[in-house]
Amino acid sequence: MFRKLFVGVLSFILIFGAAKLVFAQTQDKAVNIGNKICPVTGEKIDEKTKVTYEYKGKIYNFCCAACPEEFKKDPEKYIKKIEEEKQESQKSEAEMPSENQDHSGMHHSN
Repeated sequence: MFRKLFVGVLSFILIFGAAKLVFAQTQDKAVNIGNKICPVTGEKIDEKTKVTYEYKGKIYNFCCAACPEEFKKDPEKYIKKIEEEKQESQKSEAEMPSENQDHSGMHHSN
């Protein structure tokens, strides 16, 4: 009886430990959001001096060390700004003509 209980408890501990290890490994892989504009100041981020901050498994970029502190006060406000900036950027890219766009049929004035 004691042996069965011991084996059962030991099995539970091993399974639980393995599951926890797998969960921890997946949690360690934060995703870089890749924002190019600081959500706090609205300034373009210089790759040489940028500061990053991880929040809920995502890495956000900032223009200086003071900005993550401001971000921490209201993360959702700044995340919304980042999402809006990304949507605006994608919209602008979609509207830009391609470098390889065919200009046949277009009349340019001299």
